[in-house]
Amino acid sequence: MAELLQYVANGFVGGGIYAIIAVGFVTIYNVSKVINLAQGEFLMLGGMIMVSLIGLHVPYGLAFLLAVTAVTIFGILLQKYVISYVKRATPLSLIILTIGVSILIRGFASLIWGKDAFALEPITSHEPISFGGITIAQQSVWVIAAVLVILLFLWYLMDKTMVGRKIKACSVNTKAARLMGISPGKMAGLAFAISAASGAVAGIVIAPLSVTSYDVGVLLGVKGFSAAILGGLGNPIGAVIAGFLLGLLESLGAGYISSGLKDAIAFIVLIAFLVIKPTGIFGERSVGKGGL
Repeated sequence: MAELLQYVANGFVGGGIYAIIAVGFVTIYNVSKVINLAQGEFLMLGGMIMVSLIGLHVPYGLAFLLAVTAVTIFGILLQKYVISYVKRATPLSLIILTIGVSILIRGFASLIWGKDAFALEPITSHEPISFGGITIAQQSVWVIAAVLVILLFLWYLMDKTMVGRKIKACSVNTKAARLMGISPGKMAGLAFAISAASGAVAGIVIAPLSVTSYDVGVLLGVKGFSAAILGGLGNPIGAVIAGFLLGLLESLGAGYISSGLKDAIAFIVLIAFLVIKPTGIFGERSVGKGGL
């Protein structure tokens, strides 16, 4: 029983990261209908910039804020100077564009930081926490806390603020939103900013659990995209649930079947659902019909 609980705990930590990345995909897609396959690079940049700032002896809290701010600005610039210029392109062209952006970012990252892996000190301590036969790293608690804070923030933003209503309006009908004085371009920029910031936070909080490198965002980005598809692309609640479910399946599969299948499980589940239920577990839904 203790072994099962340990796998479940590990699955929730990994699933939380997938949920953050998946919500980033959904946030951008709902506003601009762009599938941003460079989403994983936001995560990588957050972790790598944080490592660099800590290496320069910048205090942890300040380094965290600077890293998240830098990635957020990058996300805004990406939307304003790259995505917005090809907004009339076909969905396939936009997907190819974001793949190209992802490759370009990794290329520059490898030039700046090299191809070595870097370790980041945990926020609190390396000492694990043990209770009820379960042992988890203290950093895992920070991962779950970051997930909850980000999801709570997004729920409040989308459901309780005027900005959230504007984002919803753009997701429902861009032309009508423009007639009401709402700028779809600004809302798309905001969506990219939110997605970049949440990705950066995810990259920072998971770096102490393993290592971070120039290519760490590739696999995590694909898994986050898988969660977004499984939950129903455009469905934020489904993306969160699918992210946790994916993490749980990975942990149980690695524990009871083979650790070699851990990374393959996401793709196996994704392929199965694309064949059986292409719209995902909960079906596609615009954020305009219900927030987080």
